[in-house]
Amino acid sequence: MKASESVVGVILAGGLAKRMGGGDKCLLPLAGKSLLQRTIERAQPQVSNLILNANGNSLRFARSRLPVVADANPNNLGPLAGIHAGMVWMQVNTPKLEWLISFASDTPFFPRDIADKMLSAALSGDKRLVVATSNTRVHPVFSLWHVSLASKISAQLVTGEAPRLQEWINASEPLEINFSAEGYDPFFNINTPQDLYAAEPLAALVK
Repeated sequence: MKASESVVGVILAGGLAKRMGGGDKCLLPLAGKSLLQRTIERAQPQVSNLILNANGNSLRFARSRLPVVADANPNNLGPLAGIHAGMVWMQVNTPKLEWLISFASDTPFFPRDIADKMLSAALSGDKRLVVATSNTRVHPVFSLWHVSLASKISAQLVTGEAPRLQEWINASEPLEINFSAEGYDPFFNINTPQDLYAAEPLAALVK
């Protein structure tokens, strides 16, 4: 089973970007392309459908040509709310598909085969949740979710509180799949202006 035929992708862009001074961090430029454009270029070939989770006026993302899906719950409850929004979209628009992979919008060098590797691992290990690791670190935003988890996530969000994503994932006994970080960490994420500066030379090297 290929991920490009059976997995929906959601790019999570609902964060507040406080360490970057606020605003839509994913629209910042990196070597001539926005972080969002770079994310789309890497994610879109890997999945059957790609959507963008963001709150507020969706017109600011019109150039992405992606469906923009807002959180169903108020108060910016974090990435878990974005994953839930992706699952709600799936249930309406792709009811025959069972898997959702989440991508960070500030991590422009993630693997181009992450969806296939995660789906293969999930199916062979009979797991409903798979999370990426590298350099002994867990990257919870880069996870593969079975749609059957939607009710559990919804029950958490209805309380009005959401734990850190990694804590929620750990409690769900995920399968961890490690990705090589030889040469560079594919999950290098951009949180500060200094990170954006450090990513410039990588943008010319990473294909």
